[in-house]
Amino acid sequence: MEQFYDILKQLIRIPSVVGAEHPFFMFVKRELEEIGVTVEYYDGVLVAKGSEPESGYISAHADRHGLICTGHNEFQYAAFIAKNRADLTGTSNSEKLLHSFTSRFVDEKVQAYQPYSGTYLGLGTIKEAFLCERRNNIIFKVEGFDFLFPGTPIAFMDKLEIKDDLISAQLDNVLSVAVIIHMYHIGYRGTAFFTASEEAGKSWRFLLEWFRRFDINTNELLVLDTSPYTSLDDITSLDIVLRNRDSNAVFRSPLKNKIKNIAIEEKIKYHFKDAYLKNLMQQNGTNGSLGTTELGRVIHATKGEIQGATLQIPTIGYHTVNETTSIKAVNSLITVLKRLYIDKK
Repeated sequence: MEQFYDILKQLIRIPSVVGAEHPFFMFVKRELEEIGVTVEYYDGVLVAKGSEPESGYISAHADRHGLICTGHNEFQYAAFIAKNRADLTGTSNSEKLLHSFTSRFVDEKVQAYQPYSGTYLGLGTIKEAFLCERRNNIIFKVEGFDFLFPGTPIAFMDKLEIKDDLISAQLDNVLSVAVIIHMYHIGYRGTAFFTASEEAGKSWRFLLEWFRRFDINTNELLVLDTSPYTSLDDITSLDIVLRNRDSNAVFRSPLKNKIKNIAIEEKIKYHFKDAYLKNLMQQNGTNGSLGTTELGRVIHATKGEIQGATLQIPTIGYHTVNETTSIKAVNSLITVLKRLYIDKK
């Protein structure tokens, strides 16, 4: 796994703010082309193809949360500015989580970069973060960036920390990108998608456009991501997260049972997130969202012509630079992928 963590450490250092992923895409493209993988770049999606492109379809979003300069000394949360999302409706789980920890951003180091070239423009420090009710967005005060122009992306400074069998960084969703690159290194020969603007709810359109472009359908699209939990106990008693459905669609793919059976055989601890959320709501007497996923939106838009499954790693500290998971969870995810696509039994 040393190679995997080397890849992950490098990827974490490359900024990929939602809407400004190009420098990150270029880095991933080079990494894959160096090992002989064909890489094609379309609007909003980088597509990697091994020697047997139809033997698998794995997807992971490449964007991470960050800020965008929107005026002189004014910075807003990139995923929620008007060009990405009309407003904060407050209905999604991620928005509710976001509102509850604006204070965690204070004193975080951030770096500004050119959105196309990736050129480093400077280092700043977040001094304040608050929800502005009038603009329905998180507004940041950043020290050291009074020279930036509107449209400049600002990424969190980040590095991988490994301690007590846990790993921490802004893992969503660079962890899944690293897993896919690692899979090509160890023998995966199928197709992989790296999508843009998932945090702004747009990535599914780029993914669907690729399938439409080439008139391809599949019932085995596998989407990798992280999945948020509230306590360390939650994630130490869980290795991988599956779903029967999200708020948009039911997942009907042979992949779901294949993964479940592999998990049972390999003694990997799993549960279904939708059932877990329903159970929590029942216990608390509340009604809430089952969550939205890239896959659910694709299934809904194609009326089930494209189907698949999600495979997620449980984390705490969601959408922060201290998002944490266990090394065992990462190993479990890779074990499942190897069994599905490389060491088929």
